[in-house]
Amino acid sequence: MSDSGGTFDLVILGGGSGGYAAALRAAELGMSVALIEKDKVGGTCLHYGCIPTKALLHAAEVADSSRESETFGVKSTFEGIDMAGVNAYREKIIAGPYKGLSGLIKSRGITTVEGHGTLTAPNQVTVDGTVYEGRNILLATGSKTKTIGLDIDGTRLIDSEQALRLDYVPKSAIVLGGGVIGVEFASVWRSFGAEVTIVEALPHLLPSEDEDSSKLLERAFRKRGIKFELGTPFESHKITDSGVSVTLQGGKTLEADVMLVAVGRGPVSEGLGYEEQGISLDRGFVLVDENLHTGVGNIYAVGDLTPGPQLAHVGFGEGIFVAEQIAGLNPVPIDYDGVPRVTYSDPEVASVGLTSKVAQERGYETEEYTFNLAGLGKARILNTQGALKMISAKDGPILGVHVVGSRVGDLITEGQLLYNWEALPSEVAQLIHPHPSMSEAMGEAALALTGKPLHTHD
Repeated sequence: MSDSGGTFDLVILGGGSGGYAAALRAAELGMSVALIEKDKVGGTCLHYGCIPTKALLHAAEVADSSRESETFGVKSTFEGIDMAGVNAYREKIIAGPYKGLSGLIKSRGITTVEGHGTLTAPNQVTVDGTVYEGRNILLATGSKTKTIGLDIDGTRLIDSEQALRLDYVPKSAIVLGGGVIGVEFASVWRSFGAEVTIVEALPHLLPSEDEDSSKLLERAFRKRGIKFELGTPFESHKITDSGVSVTLQGGKTLEADVMLVAVGRGPVSEGLGYEEQGISLDRGFVLVDENLHTGVGNIYAVGDLTPGPQLAHVGFGEGIFVAEQIAGLNPVPIDYDGVPRVTYSDPEVASVGLTSKVAQERGYETEEYTFNLAGLGKARILNTQGALKMISAKDGPILGVHVVGSRVGDLITEGQLLYNWEALPSEVAQLIHPHPSMSEAMGEAALALTGKPLHTHD
């Protein structure tokens, strides 16, 4: 007979970005909450994804800065990468937020349960024989790296979690997959001194971004000596004495010390009782309506487990949404086009809203303007290149902002507001941006779309 772990207003399976955000908001709204997590609260983003990879990317930026310091009249010498030091820095970065999050969850009176949970009824989750009943259930079990049937041995073939923990810099690396994860690791390893080749089956790096952004990134990577094979699918590999040999369709072969398999992430839904309770799945993803409800009982699902964008901040927003939905606050459904997307490579690629292609597919008559960052004093100071593209409906609001360059991940927040508040280019053109700053690119693009360009560098 199963033990009873009690009855709660909300039982959450998974303590990643979506799960813990829902737990915190629900507790704030006066609900009793049980949060079940088999590993550590914080999930992939905090422990194996966003936070540690960005720590590596910052270390890479420091390495590049020390190499290039004479450009700025500063004499320094680059002596190499100390991976033990880099890894210690990375772990320190994770430790602070993990401790803070654990304390916050405890302070809100949330019941945390360590263990592997399974959905055993529409209103209950069982963990090691103990049943936790929920008036509402939230599935937030996240995602795992896809391996496409390859034998990830952790030595020659590695996934992104193993790549994070490498204690050496490979002399050469093949990155299978030109999406966000592949591009970010390629950028890090190149800064650390490796020879890198990206293999991407689709025609461009970051294929979900606006094509112009992808082309700018490819140009920048070429300049940095990062090689890539585009529109050429991977066919096979073999482990050699010195590393790995990869054959592409068409017969071309590549050799390297290691191959990173970065072909995306798939949902963690197998063997958790979802289908047995009548929940609809598509390729393992849990299907939900605009209110993130599964259609079964009071069961909701959020984050990488669902077919939406696989972004930690999306899971976070969805978790808050579900807590407020359960509380009867009638939150506004999330507009996923209005969520900013950032790839933290060098250069960074950031976007929000529609790409040119999607805007046209949706029947918009569009106007667009691309402002070259070379026209900005701040971009020259930072010694960065790139461009900002602003797309608007003809005589209508801004539909998308796409930008490539140094630190543009921080710049896209303004684009997020412009898209979500349906701002007209003429309204943005009236705003005075601080000078010198990267944000001036927004004002310049809006001025151009309004028919009064100030600084143009074509």
